[in-house]
Amino acid sequence: MRAAVWTWMVGYGLLMGCSNQTVKPPPAEATPAPQTLRILHINDHHSRLAADDGQVLQVEGKELEVVLGGFPRVVSAFAQLNASEIPTLKLHAGDAITGDLYFTLFQGEADADLMNQICFDAFEVGNHEFDAGDTGLKRFLDFLSKPMWHCDTSVLGANVHPEVGVSPLSRFAADDYLKPSVVIERGGLRVGIVGVDVAGKTKASSSPDASTQFEDERSAAQREIDALQARGIDHIVLMSHIGYRNDLKLVEQLHGVDAVVGGDSHTLLGSQFTSLGLAPAGEYPTLARNADGDVTCIVQAWQYTWVVGQLDIEFDTDGRVLNCAGTPHLLLGGLVEAGAPAVHAALAQHPYVLQVEPDAKAQHVLSVYEKQVQSFAAEVVGVVPERLCLRRIPGRHDRSRDAAPGCAEATDAQGGHAQAVVARAFLELGKRFGGADIAIQNAGGVRNGIAAGEFSIGDAYLALPYKNMLDRLRMSGAEIHQVLEDAIAAYLADPGAASGSFPYAAGLRWNLDLNAAPGERFSKLEVFRDGTWQALQADQIYLLITNDYIASGQDGFTTFGRIEEARREPTYLHYAQALADYVRDGGNMARPVPADMSTQAFVERQR
Repeated sequence: MRAAVWTWMVGYGLLMGCSNQTVKPPPAEATPAPQTLRILHINDHHSRLAADDGQVLQVEGKELEVVLGGFPRVVSAFAQLNASEIPTLKLHAGDAITGDLYFTLFQGEADADLMNQICFDAFEVGNHEFDAGDTGLKRFLDFLSKPMWHCDTSVLGANVHPEVGVSPLSRFAADDYLKPSVVIERGGLRVGIVGVDVAGKTKASSSPDASTQFEDERSAAQREIDALQARGIDHIVLMSHIGYRNDLKLVEQLHGVDAVVGGDSHTLLGSQFTSLGLAPAGEYPTLARNADGDVTCIVQAWQYTWVVGQLDIEFDTDGRVLNCAGTPHLLLGGLVEAGAPAVHAALAQHPYVLQVEPDAKAQHVLSVYEKQVQSFAAEVVGVVPERLCLRRIPGRHDRSRDAAPGCAEATDAQGGHAQAVVARAFLELGKRFGGADIAIQNAGGVRNGIAAGEFSIGDAYLALPYKNMLDRLRMSGAEIHQVLEDAIAAYLADPGAASGSFPYAAGLRWNLDLNAAPGERFSKLEVFRDGTWQALQADQIYLLITNDYIASGQDGFTTFGRIEEARREPTYLHYAQALADYVRDGGNMARPVPADMSTQAFVERQR
């Protein structure tokens, strides 16, 4: 039968060939077009839900104070940038909570309700998600999964392992709350998303339960990437809360990763930000090569609610990255004071600036919480004569400079005023309540500079947003010296991630050489007693006041953690309330004179 049919078809073809008609060849098979994926992302919003005013940008040679961000504006930006035919993912790379009164008062509920106006596809837990322990993280994630918002955000943490049956995060199974990865399909693209949290920093500088384990970031990420590829998932995005510099190193060691959406280091990317007087750390996106030699796109969206990142990735038919492009959108709310129309127009036309109105529904959600925050924060307790600039590390190379005018130059030599004044307030309060000779505060425990003008309770909690209390310890001079050496060793082990461990003090000063041998980095240690500066005596006992977080040995202050209970005394003073009380009682909020700053001389590490 098949032979007969074939003979007939050949005969028919011959007859056709004798006619005047031309036989057209079959059309060539079309080449599949490249596929594009859009990723909209934020990171490190730290409960800063309201818009921030007073941020300074430079436009056409003039400094302008502007209003930036606010979560309702983030919601609008996500909606606007998602209004296309391009498959789009919505990602949050961690540190959603702690840092503002919205967390202090509502413990993550306000953050969750605003995040659910976007309905993120995935959220990677950051180190600050553990500031209130596993129980605090569970509480926040329960808020995030409120049924009323109809969101289904996957919460990731491939290297985070709460103990099953012990941690509230894994009462019944390891993935009760945290999943190592998730696969999301958009427009025919199947995308695997893996999440990792910064392991060492979370253990050293936050408060996860003792039984919760943190695996090496690279090992956990590669294991999950391999598992996804074994399921036929070709497109892999890593959500990485480990910091930009660590992302650059990690990508080189990973096979199969196409993009990294990062957080933790609050890194601004995008070279054109320099025209606004800002200091980006690299390009947006930054292009790197993974362990296979393939292009990988690396992005991060600065901090708070100021930037929404838009990453567009073009893939070839084999799933490899052909091209990375995108824009870091700076969310401009307007000028604090009316400026020249031409300057305002120039700012609005900047390629990175996006002007959007706050989303009305999100603004209503925020307003419910905002009224309570404003009521709590409104009480004015004193006046600050001059801005107290925030700065973690002295020296030219530190990127933690306060963006306010003049702060970079004012803090290059000796570091931040804000941390120094906080330590001074703790020392004075310690003297009133049982006595104190020295106060020590970690740089990262102070989260915001303090503006000139009226100082309110809200300002105190904005500067000191954690639940820390003040403890008094009886320590020898030798032990105090070792505490300082511990803290600097922790910083030098990972300068990008551990800058928060840099020590500030009141009643104690020193010279610091980062190039000296361990144990010899601090010299000329002096304590202020009886109206004069005296050498710190190794065998003398001093009363030292500090926050209970580093007093337990966290954030690199390991010798603090070895002081036995008999030499510890809790004051039961919340550290933010202690600062507010100090100001209310007429405490000195002026910048310390250079002779009273803890770091008297500073030698940067040779590069």
